[in-house]
Amino acid sequence: MKQLKVLIGCETSGAVRRAFLDRGHDAWSCDLLPAQDRSNRHMQCDVREVLGMGWDLLAVMHPHCTRLCKSGVRWLHQPPKGRSLAEMWADLNAGAALFSACWNAPIARVAVENPVMHKHAKQRIENFQPAAQHVQPWWFGEPAFKATGLYLRGLPKLTPTNKLTPPEKGTETHKRWSAIHRAPPGKLRWQIRSKTFPGIANAMADQWGDHAMAHKLAARTTHPLATQSNPILEPPWDVFPQ
Repeated sequence: MKQLKVLIGCETSGAVRRAFLDRGHDAWSCDLLPAQDRSNRHMQCDVREVLGMGWDLLAVMHPHCTRLCKSGVRWLHQPPKGRSLAEMWADLNAGAALFSACWNAPIARVAVENPVMHKHAKQRIENFQPAAQHVQPWWFGEPAFKATGLYLRGLPKLTPTNKLTPPEKGTETHKRWSAIHRAPPGKLRWQIRSKTFPGIANAMADQWGDHAMAHKLAARTTHPLATQSNPILEPPWDVFPQ
């Protein structure tokens, strides 16, 4: 048992996929858009179409969250120019459905990245649980600000690997660290704001990969029905055991 079967959902950059691949795992990314690095380990489709393919770990990096996040709740009451309230609520329902499908996927270990949600989003997500933690790139040696909520099931919280000291507000360095938040409107803004930094990707691959491997090995060697000819790699899977 030398590798995990890992699905990185809603990722086009390939950053997290490559981090798991570098550690010897069978990692694949999936998104409606093609991979920016043109990898042949990218499935261009709705991630919900491939959730049942026997993955050991699912990390959904950038699900559609525009209508789920707290910062955009105002659009549910006063839509932006050119959009209707009905369209805003339809977008919310679609985003919540995608999050629910990933969060409740038939996979033992799941991580979903998402900003802080408003109450309407939480009410629409099946088996909703609060984010396990919020991390920052500068916890992992990356000079940048970007609070990232991680909703975790069957996985541990990430431990900082190289905490930097944030610069003082108002300084030029602070402005550079805030580049994601200061990104100007435009067609590529979503790519800038959805960037996954290598430091975080490496921490995910190291910490979550080691955790999953340890648990798979324990299940293989300690399950009462396991034998050399018929190993049982995982205990019976249940999304939210009672």
